[in-house]
Amino acid sequence: MDTETFYPALRAHGIHLNSLGLGISRAVDARMKSERMKTDLITNVSHDLKTPLTSIVNYVDLLKQAEPGSDQAREYLSVLDRQSQRLKKLAEDLVAASKASSGVLQVDLAPTDLKETVHQCLGEYTERYASANLTLIPGLPEQEIFALGDGRLLWRVMDNLLSNALKYSLPGTRVYVDLISGEKEGYITVKNISREPLNIPAEELKERFVRGD
Repeated sequence: MDTETFYPALRAHGIHLNSLGLGISRAVDARMKSERMKTDLITNVSHDLKTPLTSIVNYVDLLKQAEPGSDQAREYLSVLDRQSQRLKKLAEDLVAASKASSGVLQVDLAPTDLKETVHQCLGEYTERYASANLTLIPGLPEQEIFALGDGRLLWRVMDNLLSNALKYSLPGTRVYVDLISGEKEGYITVKNISREPLNIPAEELKERFVRGD
C-alpha cells in the first residue's frame, strides 16, 4: 500500500501491514529455496552414489567371466576395491553431514598440528593432481602451527576441499594451498580456478550443498 496518501492515524497501520506482507514473502521465498536445495541434495547424492555402485555391479559381472587368478581378474578386483572404498566414503560423508545438521556430531577437541595435517593431506593428492594436469602449490610455514580442534574432522574438511578442487578446477592451472598463522588463529586457504564459469552469486555458492550448473 502507498502509505504516503494515508492519514497519520492510519499510516502506521499501513506500514505495519506492508512489513508483514514483506516478511511473509521473504519467508515463502526462503522455504521454496530450502525445498529446492533439499531436492538438489537428493539428486546429487543419488547421482554420486549411483556412479560407483553401477561400476561395482558391472565389474562383478566381468569378474565372473574372467579366469580366476588372471591379470584381468586382478585388474577387475583392483577397480572393485577402489570403487567400493569410494562408495564407503560417500556413505560416511552423508552420515557425517546428517549428524552435523542435527548437532549430534562428536567433536574431540585437542591441540592439533595444522601444518602436519595439511602436509599429509597434500601428500595424498599429489599424484592425483598431476594426473589431472593440475599443479599443487603448497604454502606452508617453517614453524609448526597448533590449534584446538578435532584432527579427524579437520582431515575430512581438507579432504573435501582438495577433492572439490580436483573435480572442478580448470586443467592446466594451479591450486594454491596456504597455511597462515594469525595472532590467535591459524588460517588454511585453498584457491583454484573453476573449470566452468560460476553462474550463481558468490553468497549463494557458499551455502550448504549448493553446486553450480
